[in-house]
Amino acid sequence: MRLRPRGRARRLGRCGVFRLSAQRALDTFSFTSMAKSELLEDEIVAALRRIVRAIDLHSRQMVDLCGLTGPQIVVLREAERLGGASVSALARAASLGQPTVSGILDRLEGQGLVKRERSARDRRSTVITLTRKGGRVLEESPSLLQDRFRSELAKLEEWERTQILALLQRLASMMDAESIDAAPMLETGTLSSATRTAPETPVAESQEPRSGRR
Repeated sequence: MRLRPRGRARRLGRCGVFRLSAQRALDTFSFTSMAKSELLEDEIVAALRRIVRAIDLHSRQMVDLCGLTGPQIVVLREAERLGGASVSALARAASLGQPTVSGILDRLEGQGLVKRERSARDRRSTVITLTRKGGRVLEESPSLLQDRFRSELAKLEEWERTQILALLQRLASMMDAESIDAAPMLETGTLSSATRTAPETPVAESQEPRSGRR
């Protein structure tokens, strides 16, 4: 004869089953939440990677098209706008350090795009002027990435721009990059470096080693 469990024992058995089901549901929820969190983190890192690649590819295209880097074009622009300025004045106008601008000017002068002349006001000082060749190269140069980006930023509301700035500053802090000195230019590599030879072709994104989670 099979004995049926009494009421209290039956209730205890049901509670055990309920607790087991609840634990399984909690474990499933925790695993799903962890997977979603990892997926979100991957998407954030991938978005940052796309930004870095966009800047790098644009920098390479600039060299391919006109043999100049973004900072060199900025210095040429300021030399044309100021119409004969000292190195320090050019550095302030271009938002670059004076040693950086000096290195850029050495390369531009070597290519015949700018020239150093004695100032008419003070023969002891030297001013930088654009050559005809420099003017032609500047006319034919493509637009800079930061110019297009600033144009898109200007279309946003002030609170949106403020929010973007706060998020980017937080990202810089997370990467320990707060103390890195940076000019307002979307450019990779050393700002004073330049070459007329196109850089080595970048490895395709699909060929990069994957370090994703297994």
